[in-house]
Amino acid sequence: MGKSMLEKLGYHVTVRNNSMEALETFQNQPDLFDLVLTDQTMPGMTGADIATKMIEIRPDIPIILCTGYSTVISEEKAKSMGINEFALKPLSKKDMSVLIRKVLDNS
Repeated sequence: MGKSMLEKLGYHVTVRNNSMEALETFQNQPDLFDLVLTDQTMPGMTGADIATKMIEIRPDIPIILCTGYSTVISEEKAKSMGINEFALKPLSKKDMSVLIRKVLDNS
């Protein structure tokens, strides 16, 4: 669903449903990506963990972390880790497009 929504907004989207596969894809071609959109809850490792590893590989990569209600990570903690934006689900198409544009325009 997210892939379809983002493609309708005009973005080229690479989807991985497993955090380890996502990290491997990013490690193999880090310059292929303009933005990473990740969920906090994923199989293998959290969104915050994968973001940390991606920032180690490419410190300038813009990252948006999405989550439902979480006591594990706050917006302040996410931003202190180098994550650009923190979004609470559910997100509308309009909210997502505004957030992505904001992050891309400021990176």
